[in-house]
Amino acid sequence: MTELSAEWVLPVDGPPVEGGLVRYEDGRIVEVATGRAERHFEEAVILPGFVNAHSHLEYANYAGFGDGMPFGPWIATHVARKSVLAPEEMLAVARLGALDSLRSGITTTADYSFSGAAATAARERGLRAIVYLEVFARDPADAERQWDERRRQVGESELVRIGISPHAPYTCSLETYRFCLSLGVPVGTHLAESANEVEWLLHGAGPLEAIAGWLVPPTGERPVASLEPVLGPELLCAHCVEVAGDEIELLARRGVPVAHCPRSNALLGCGVAPLTELRGAGVTVGLGTDSPASTPSFDVFEELRSAIAFARAREQRAEALPADEALALATIGAARALRLDAEVGTLTGGKRADLTVVSLAGSPYHPVEDPAAAVVFGGSPDRVLETIVDGQTRYRRQDEEQWQEARSIASAVRARMLGSPQLQRQ
Repeated sequence: MTELSAEWVLPVDGPPVEGGLVRYEDGRIVEVATGRAERHFEEAVILPGFVNAHSHLEYANYAGFGDGMPFGPWIATHVARKSVLAPEEMLAVARLGALDSLRSGITTTADYSFSGAAATAARERGLRAIVYLEVFARDPADAERQWDERRRQVGESELVRIGISPHAPYTCSLETYRFCLSLGVPVGTHLAESANEVEWLLHGAGPLEAIAGWLVPPTGERPVASLEPVLGPELLCAHCVEVAGDEIELLARRGVPVAHCPRSNALLGCGVAPLTELRGAGVTVGLGTDSPASTPSFDVFEELRSAIAFARAREQRAEALPADEALALATIGAARALRLDAEVGTLTGGKRADLTVVSLAGSPYHPVEDPAAAVVFGGSPDRVLETIVDGQTRYRRQDEEQWQEARSIASAVRARMLGSPQLQRQ
């Protein structure tokens, strides 16, 4: 039996516990109670490990590529840069992504993977993951070929499950979505991310014309309507920025889970997703960081603060998204979106022992008035003391120097992408 205690424990599915203790054994939580363990964290909070509803570990060192470009040319820039990488280089970047996730207190991630390297990286680093192998196809036979090829190269484990990602309704046909959903594995997609997507699907025009050779013909309908026949609880949809009221009602009625990525949407100029409307309609929403390709980091704390700021600004109400509700989006909400809420997302007896310990020492939020607000507004990866997955410590702040090699290798890969003659001709 292992015991950890801290000034506060935040179960998420119950009230905060001052002077709290968490007991776990064989990878599962046994009890949350008051008490002091031999391993006690002063001026700190123990909370469920963060569940990241949308990531791309393989883009961990892509920060700033194409910043400020319209959506279509931005995608083209990233496709060109990753095209120069060998498989072992993609794996090196994915390893950095897994490490950076653990450093941010993430214990579970829903990763959309171009090469499949994310599955290997997550398994090696002990990060719980659903890895959705991306396919891009008009013809479902082509999607099947891509799936078979990538699936043979990656394996599952107790922590890592393999799924499939038909990339988006502008790169995959409806028949491709039907094929993906027929496989009986987790399925995730990008949906209604930008006005550029809407313009292409309706009119075959706009900035996405820059990558027209990779796209399906316009459907003549908006993104949600384009996928209406296949929308359901089995299809995780990232973004959902460009959704109108009737489309939100459809998503809610069909039980479609949504990954909300506020920093990515804002920095790419896509807009602010209607979070309040989605939640109010009953849509299951989880918070996702996306990746450094569109945001600076896998920093969940920055994502939490952005979600709150944008929701309050959009609604012009300070109570639009309280800190405790934002924290739920990054834990149990995301777990529900991934259909993993029976196993992770709260500190509940019987669930997996996935925990994050966050220091509040020296924080302006300490001494604590509201522990959820203290974590959300005062937290950062630099304050994560320990990240535990399945009862095993996968990150400890004082051991971080051992990761410098992974960062150095990934940095060399980035330098090669920037120095590629192919890119210099762009």
